[in-house]
Amino acid sequence: MKILRTGMTASLMACVAALAGAPVAAETYIVAVGAASNSLQGRSAAKFAEDLRAELGDAHSVEFYADGQLGDEKELMQKLRLGTVQFTLVSSIMTNVAPEFALFDMPFLVQDRTHLKAIDAEIVQKQLAPKAEDAGLKVLSTWENGFRQITNNSRPINTPADLDGLKIRTPSSEWRVAMFKEWGANPTPMSFSEVFVALQTGTMDGQENPLTNITGANFQEVQKPLSLTGHVYSPTYLTTGLQTWNALPDDVKSAVSSVAATVQDWSLAQGEAADNALVDKVKEAGMEVNVADKKAFIAASAPIYEAFANKVEGGAELVNSAQALAN
Repeated sequence: MKILRTGMTASLMACVAALAGAPVAAETYIVAVGAASNSLQGRSAAKFAEDLRAELGDAHSVEFYADGQLGDEKELMQKLRLGTVQFTLVSSIMTNVAPEFALFDMPFLVQDRTHLKAIDAEIVQKQLAPKAEDAGLKVLSTWENGFRQITNNSRPINTPADLDGLKIRTPSSEWRVAMFKEWGANPTPMSFSEVFVALQTGTMDGQENPLTNITGANFQEVQKPLSLTGHVYSPTYLTTGLQTWNALPDDVKSAVSSVAATVQDWSLAQGEAADNALVDKVKEAGMEVNVADKKAFIAASAPIYEAFANKVEGGAELVNSAQALAN
């Protein structure tokens, strides 16, 4: 979907800026995501683009692209740095920007969405976002990706032992890979856009994603068991390039911040409402749904927390701070 295009494109403006040696504020802002347009990430980004256009009025235009039209998350992060895309949503691969973002890869850390908002305010914005700035990115807000569940084509997953030997697609996240290895699976990082075919052809036995992504990509068409593990709450970060942000006029910054806060609440509410509705949807599509033994998974996850505390500077303190915010 595209939203009103006028004037010089953002890409051309970025090239002019590069030649001049300094970033300039765009009159056209591109919002792009690698996620499916009908996933919650896609719909959240579309709402942000639509609301931002309404907020900015006729002085600027906003374009929106989903379904990986302008690239996957990794490619879009690079385009943020170049200034050829102004806003995107980055999820699990934010750990490649700064290892502290792997806090959200700790299994069963986030209790609910109220807890998530507290972590965003006290930890993401105050401690993690400055780490992203060191890498040329500006994290503006933390939105819903969702509690991740496991699908596969072999058997219901009730305990970690049921994952033994299964090839499970994961994002390109060191800690997600380590988690599934610890649980006995054979995790394989893969771009999200490739997952459907990998499941359909049997290249992958299964995958793990929030229900909104599972149904958004129609994985219910090529997977049978759905195991409700809720093993990780995976947020997605509204992100821009640091140079882009610094070049924005104050009124545009204000509009972006205001819309981002509104869409955060909308996104979290949409995710919560979808949890039950989407379980019914996949059951109607023929999936077999079971609730996993979370106590067994939590017990098997202790080595992941220990490794995070040992490998990431300040990791133990981050975990303790996040857990304390649940109260």
